[in-house]
Formats: sequence, structure tokens, C-alpha cells
Amino acid sequence: MFRLTKLTGLLLAVASNAQLAGADGPTVALRYSTVVGSSSNGIDSFRGIPFAQPPLGSLRLKPPQPITSSLGEVQATATPKACPQFSSQFTPSGLPPALLDIITNITNVIQNQDEDCLTLNVQRPSDASSGSKLPVVFFIYGGAFESGATQGVDSTNLIQTSIASGTPIIFVAANYRLGGFGFLAGKELLNDGSTNLGLRDQRLALQWVADNIEQFGGDPDKVTLWGFSAGSMSVFDQTALFGGNNSYHGKPLFRAALMESGSILPAEPANSTKAQLIYDKVVDTAGCSTSNDTLACLRSVDFNTFLLAAESVPISSSYNSIALSYLPRPDGTVLLDSPEILASRGQFAKVPLLLGDQEDEGTLFSVYQLNLTSTQDVEEYLSSLYFQQATASQVQDLVATYPDDPEAGSPFRTGPLNNLYPKYKRLAAILGDFIFTLQRRSLLETVDQIAPSVPTWSFLSSYLYGTGFLGTFHTTSQIAAFGLIPGYASAVTQEFYISFFNTMNPNSNGSALLPTWPCWGSGKQVMQLGATSSSLLNDSFRSASFDFIRSNSQSLHI
Repeated sequence: MFRLTKLTGLLLAVASNAQLAGADGPTVALRYSTVVGSSSNGIDSFRGIPFAQPPLGSLRLKPPQPITSSLGEVQATATPKACPQFSSQFTPSGLPPALLDIITNITNVIQNQDEDCLTLNVQRPSDASSGSKLPVVFFIYGGAFESGATQGVDSTNLIQTSIASGTPIIFVAANYRLGGFGFLAGKELLNDGSTNLGLRDQRLALQWVADNIEQFGGDPDKVTLWGFSAGSMSVFDQTALFGGNNSYHGKPLFRAALMESGSILPAEPANSTKAQLIYDKVVDTAGCSTSNDTLACLRSVDFNTFLLAAESVPISSSYNSIALSYLPRPDGTVLLDSPEILASRGQFAKVPLLLGDQEDEGTLFSVYQLNLTSTQDVEEYLSSLYFQQATASQVQDLVATYPDDPEAGSPFRTGPLNNLYPKYKRLAAILGDFIFTLQRRSLLETVDQIAPSVPTWSFLSSYLYGTGFLGTFHTTSQIAAFGLIPGYASAVTQEFYISFFNTMNPNSNGSALLPTWPCWGSGKQVMQLGATSSSLLNDSFRSASFDFIRSNSQSLHI
């Protein structure tokens, strides 16, 4: 759910400077605009193409509206503005310097924000043209639904790898509204029909792809969703929006989905007590609590007032961690129910799925709770912030499935080492499993039962095994996927992703890097990606915890 902004932003800036050096850039004519991009090293980049009307004024906290008038010529060469997001971060004291450096880099604040932010980027091979019919990747960035932007995403290396393998792709990444601008809930927004705005932004961007990507050389019939963290959870939500209807003008908007560190996120409804408390806090901070129409008041206050109000609730890089203030919540219209319930009903698009996690998803989210020193502390922490609908005995039983022994905790397979504080490794195991790793398995089980003809593959990345305190932690898969680290991890990740984008099967390139990768349903195995080699692993680890989470799912909502 975090983002790698410092490193990827630096690399993107270098690439952008090189691209702007040319005189005339590539030009693409659209129905409503002529878009001028830039070109470098065999890749054309178009950055900051508007796909919706600016969500300003009366359109704040409203569903996105398509562009209906001509924009003339759009110079799509500069770094696009990010959607408004949290501008502060919390860093606990007392952390080892090396760990503190990693956390600081990962939670680095994105600059250049603006409420007028609904734009997307397109990157393609420079020799692509309208008729190339290349497979299209639609990427949804992560950031805990409160941060992230397309300005930190550069697919140059990935596209170059696809070209070298003879299977070129086109890459699209869209900004979507975040935090209080995109995921504020409460009965007022529910009654107004204005919930889950970030998901609706994503869907409108997908419709833009269907309408326009052919002009860039893409095939609108060969779109693969790809998301990371909150973006990965958004990918599943896109398969499940409107009860699983992914059609547009009588055709599906996408044909496959790749979910990386995130899948289903069980959530309480948009008018739940949790959601209402967040709404009321934002309203109060914005000075709207005495208004007869608090929602209209939020739409009318100036930008800085609303931004500060939206930031007045807990952030994910804090003690509350991934007990998120903002997230997609069931509203009965767009997201009909909690995602795991929609999956169990078969209300999702039946497309090939590739999904996986890092081995130690929970470590990065467990460095803020240094005061948890006993089992009771852990139980109270989870009961008060995460599972408010669960009974005390349910939370106790869940915690009990994780041994009170650092050797069993995360980072896994490190014995008694890396225990930052007395309950660190235990909490890291619980949070990593509940939010990521075991929810992945639960979705796979459900798909196998509901739609066994749908092919699924799953992986577990372990290539940073041994990293102090963190192991193979959340966010690291993006470094590998975008080719930002040399060696086996990037090579194998890019190869099976590119294969999936082209053929909806990670095996189709005949890789020498990977052994044959069977569908998950055939033997319930994951591909464990190591630092120098990969092998199949039975997807049965921590079975007691999995069984408990799955059988008590209705009580375990965030």
C-alpha cells in the first residue's frame, strides 16, 4: 500500500529530461484532442492526458464526468500533477537507522499535487501506430488509498524488455482520487450517490482506454489490469464492480488481471459506524458541522481547508497502520457488497488471474506499534482498530493461531532474530496474512469453487530473504517488475508478467528462468521466487490461521 516515490521519481525525472531534449514529439489525434508526447530510447511517452472533467467546484466529491468538449492540443510531456493526498508522515523514534532510512524513503511525500488531477499516461514502443494492435497493460498504483500517483510510475524498462523478447506491450497508468477526495464515505455520500469515487475514476479511465488506445497502437480487446497493493485491491474491485459487469459498449473492458500484494479487502459498509466517524471528523475539521447540508459545505470550502480536513484522520504510516481511514466500502450500487462476499456469489468478471505476495507483507506495517509487549496488547490493538464487529473471543482465537514465539513470526524463517519489539514478528505475521497473503489464498479457493474453468496462477516472492527486520517486504515487488534492480528477480518477474500480458498465461514464453508453472487449482501450489532460482511451494502454510479467517470472514471487516 506504500509507494516507492523517491527512487522511482528520481529515475523518472532523469528519463523525462532525456525525452524533453528532442524537438518534435510523437503526435496522436484523438476525438477531443491532439496529444503531443516525447520520445527516448525507443519509447514514446505521453504524460498527463486528461480523461475526465476536472473534479472541481460542484464536481468535488461527485462521480467523474467524461470530457465532452475539445481540449485542442495537449502537450503531454511534463510530469503530471498528483491527486491531493496526505502530506505528512509519522516516523516512530527508536528505530535502527537502516530501517528508518527505508521507511523514510518509502513514505516520501509526493510533490506537485492538484485537485485537477484526473489524467493518465501512455507509454509505447516508438514504432507503434494505430493498427499495431499491441496488448495493453492498465496499471493502478498503490498507496493505501491515501497516496500515490502516476508521476512515480515509469514503464520504460519493462516495455524495452517486452520489445527485446518480441512481445511488445503498451502501458497505461491513470491517476485516481485518493483519501477524502476519492474514498470518503458516510451516509451523506451514500445518499448522494457519490461513494467510491476513486474506483469510479479508474473505471472511467478504462473506458477512455477502450475509446482511444487504438490510436496509440493498442488493442482495446487485449487489456490486462495490473495493480499493486491498494491498486491490486482496486483490480479485484474492478472485476467486481456493478456485480461483476465489466462491459462497455457491449465489449469487456479487460480480459485478464494481475494482482500484486493485494486482492480482496473485507470492508464494512459506506454507512457503517467506522465510515461515519471519519466523515464526521472531516466535516468538523472543515468547519462544516453546523451546516444544514454538510456535504454541500465540504464541496464549497476552499481547497486547502478541505485538504487539511481530509488529512485530519489517521494515516497508514502511523500507529493505526492499515486500519485504513479511507478505502473502498460497499455501497449497494457500485460495490454491491464486501469483496469477499461478491467473490463467494460469483459476482466478478471471470478472467484469467495472476496474483501473489511478498513473503513478509506485514513487516512494514508493524514498525509503529512499539508499545505492544503482551498477547493482550495485540488482542486489544486488533479489536479496537481493525475488527470492531468481532467478539473478544474471536479476536483471541485469531491471535492464538499465531504462536507466541518470534521464531514463528515475520520476517519468516529467521528464527529468533529481527524481533524489533516483543510482539513485532507476531503482529507482522497477523497483519500480513489478514490483509494480503491469506486473503490471496481465500480468493483463489473461492474462484476454484465458483468458477473452476477460470485459470489462476499464484506466486510468493522471497528474493530479499534475510533483509534485517523486514525480510521480503511490501513494495519490493514493484522494484523488480519495473526493472529497477539487476539480476534474477527483475528478469524472472518481467518475463512472466510480459508473458501474461500477451497470452494470459505466465508460461507461454517457454522461460528458462522458471520451471513449469501449473494453475493454482491443479495442485494448490505457488511459485516461490527466490534471489537466484524459483520452485513450487504448497500453498498450505499457516493453515490454522487461514481456516479461522475464512470461517469468520463476516466478522473480520475493516
